[in-house]
Amino acid sequence: MEKLALALVIASRKFRPYFHANSILVFTNFPLKQVLQKPEASGRLLKWAVELSQFDINFQPRTAVKRQALADFIAEFIYDVNLPTGVLEKPASDTSKLWKLYVDGSSNENGVGAGIVLISPEGHNIHYALRFKFPALNNEAEYEALIAGLKLAHEMKVEVIEVYSDSQLVVCQVKGDYQARGERMMAYLEKVQQLFLTFDTYDIQLLPRIKNSRADALAKLASTKDAELLKVVPVEFLISPSIEVEPQVIMPVDEEPSWMDPIM
Repeated sequence: MEKLALALVIASRKFRPYFHANSILVFTNFPLKQVLQKPEASGRLLKWAVELSQFDINFQPRTAVKRQALADFIAEFIYDVNLPTGVLEKPASDTSKLWKLYVDGSSNENGVGAGIVLISPEGHNIHYALRFKFPALNNEAEYEALIAGLKLAHEMKVEVIEVYSDSQLVVCQVKGDYQARGERMMAYLEKVQQLFLTFDTYDIQLLPRIKNSRADALAKLASTKDAELLKVVPVEFLISPSIEVEPQVIMPVDEEPSWMDPIM
């Protein structure tokens, strides 16, 4: 299975401009998609999965190619001889301002990290991996990923944004379906709500993890200690949490003298 994944990686490197400009459909009867997207992927497979995540690659089972279907396929790509040489029709410009943001956080024994994928209306992808220099629980890592993604979008002058996260807790708290409990969760929620107000239009949706594979792979990459994997994409560091929670101060209590004092 690794040989099949390597073949796809080599093809993407040799034909990188075509992979960037088009949606790639891979016909295979092997579970290559599941192997590249499985959460426990590690080593070379994780490295290749991150490298391939920048492309729009879809997998489909191979079927027998009928003669007529093959003929139609060839006919579809035959150029019209009446077209002037070098003249190509430009695609209609997309006037939409909608940007899409995919975020994911990862907290494990190796460290804590966040993965962010920001997609422009024209389909350009910005990949961002963030490693935390402080301990954080999984839900806190998910919030930190969302905050970092919103800050990145704000720096890019994004006006209309649609956010996707596979954290049910974070999405439902932001939507108001769940109540944030605890001082830290409440502080994270307030921070996110403040950032959302910097956009003209915004929305956040819950996404199955299998459909959030690129951000998930970046988050796992950022949280790893493998030096080779860290060379795949640039990894930046977050020194401290995005929220400030004042520590609780325990006030001393003066007690009156008691008959038990000599005993104690």
